[in-house]
Amino acid sequence: MGMKSKIVLGAVVGLVVIGAVSANGGDSGTGSADKGASASADKQPGGAKDAGADTGAGEGQGTDAADKADETEQKASQAEQFKAFVQENGTDQEKEAVSHVTKVQGADDQNDILDTADVYTDFTGGIMGEGTGPAKLIASAFADWKQSANGLVTVYDADGELLGNGQF
Repeated sequence: MGMKSKIVLGAVVGLVVIGAVSANGGDSGTGSADKGASASADKQPGGAKDAGADTGAGEGQGTDAADKADETEQKASQAEQFKAFVQENGTDQEKEAVSHVTKVQGADDQNDILDTADVYTDFTGGIMGEGTGPAKLIASAFADWKQSANGLVTVYDADGELLGNGQF
């Protein structure tokens, strides 16, 4: 590589790092206030629905069932949510590949700037093992599940070795 190419490459990498740091820095200052505001906002409608249920109105019973379904979905781990989505919408090959998923991280934290998610599986052997093909299916299924303007999903084996990645 020529000297100019190295300088340009270094400048591009530097800009990406600065962008990532500034994006995360901006979220940390207002993110906690926003999360608190949204958490209290979520509590208020739930309290109103519960108050309707306490009065014995017939409408309250329907909303209680909806509230319980929402709570169950929120209590499910990201991996369980991902697996459930693929069971409903995926192909047979995707369902088989996703059955090996053990953990999903980063699927909830999206800002459409630099979104990253990690999917851990029970495959072994790293990039030369049996999980490379299914990793592509897992990344594809993840892209169907979550959408981002600039997202990257990385699939790992049981030992934490890279199996593959894809955009979502």
